[in-house]
Amino acid sequence: MSALDALKSVTTVVADTGDIESIKLYQPTDATTNPSLILAASKMPQYSHLIDAAIKYGLKEGKNPEEQLTLALDRAAVNFGLEILKIVPRYVSTEVDARLSFSTQATIDKARSIIAMYEEAGYSRERILIKIASTWEGIKAAEVLEKEGISCNLTLLFGFAQAVACAEAGVTLISPFVGRILDWYKKEEGVDSYPAEQDPGVLSVRRIYAYYKKYGYKTIVMGASFRNSDEVKALAGCDALTIGPKFLEELKNSDENIPEILNETYATENCKEQKISYSENDFRWELNEDPMATEKLAEGIRKFAIDVEALEASFKERMFD
Repeated sequence: MSALDALKSVTTVVADTGDIESIKLYQPTDATTNPSLILAASKMPQYSHLIDAAIKYGLKEGKNPEEQLTLALDRAAVNFGLEILKIVPRYVSTEVDARLSFSTQATIDKARSIIAMYEEAGYSRERILIKIASTWEGIKAAEVLEKEGISCNLTLLFGFAQAVACAEAGVTLISPFVGRILDWYKKEEGVDSYPAEQDPGVLSVRRIYAYYKKYGYKTIVMGASFRNSDEVKALAGCDALTIGPKFLEELKNSDENIPEILNETYATENCKEQKISYSENDFRWELNEDPMATEKLAEGIRKFAIDVEALEASFKERMFD
């Protein structure tokens, strides 16, 4: 048994890539994409037909250049998702434009539009996760969408307050970013690395996992954004882990035994938190008091927005020049 197979026996493994060939190779249960991954995949010749089809759709369905561009971009993300759905047995995640992260209604509207495209193509909303940044506005949008049967993946999650608010909103899944938390602490503390058992990103996910299990929340905890395979192994037993091709390959080629670390017993023994519920003011204050979460959330939204804009520029060149 490979280390990857061992991990799959205790955790749902998700492919963190837009590269369809990688998904075929590693056979994850789910796959998750974001603008950065779609941008990278869109430059690969083997996926040009998906981009061409999206552009054709946008030009046909849009009433003006702005709407044509928006529809083409959304359709490109959906086209990649449709290909992925042919491979994975469960979910694919498709992300809402990061520039909508501070508008609850715009996020709701975009999610409904994306779901409509999937359903028009013959896929049920039960297999789609709409990825939304874990701002207060994003969490409130997810709360509305979940009641409509639209499942959500709350991404760019760095702080405990974000995790609590997501659970209270009844979202389907959260993606706490392990590696980006590590990046912040390495820079802040002036250190080169942490052992896995002291890795701040690992400890953050373990804390969230234990809290959710102790208080019976159904929200799936999916660790994301890994910097090394030791972080992955340290979270074995987590509900899900979304892992890039580099570390999937490393695990596939290893026969190391990976013991289960996170489970109900771990949660019972390690959760020291009292149950919490946040008002908007409380949430914003707690997030403000966590400089790492505040900075990384803002940075993450900016970086995803930059990639959306780069994708827009490449589409504009092909559509209107």
